[in-house]
Amino acid sequence: MSDRQAIYDTVTAQIEPFNKKGVTLNDATTFQGDLEWDSLTVMDFVAAIEDEFDIIITMNMQAEIETVGQLVDAVAKLKG
Repeated sequence: MSDRQAIYDTVTAQIEPFNKKGVTLNDATTFQGDLEWDSLTVMDFVAAIEDEFDIIITMNMQAEIETVGQLVDAVAKLKG
């Protein structure tokens, strides 16, 4: 399993408790459009991801991350 796949699996597992609509997840799934998250949900989720991977996602990075795939790539970059 690639590092990216492992990160993807962990990220999608972290999304599940927040996935109230039961949206099928893939790289193109958007947090605002598909999952319909509000800003508070995003902040809670970012905190969970930061704790899980022991990283810090800056506000600037958060502003650029719109999809699951972008988040996985950002985590991989920060862990690298």
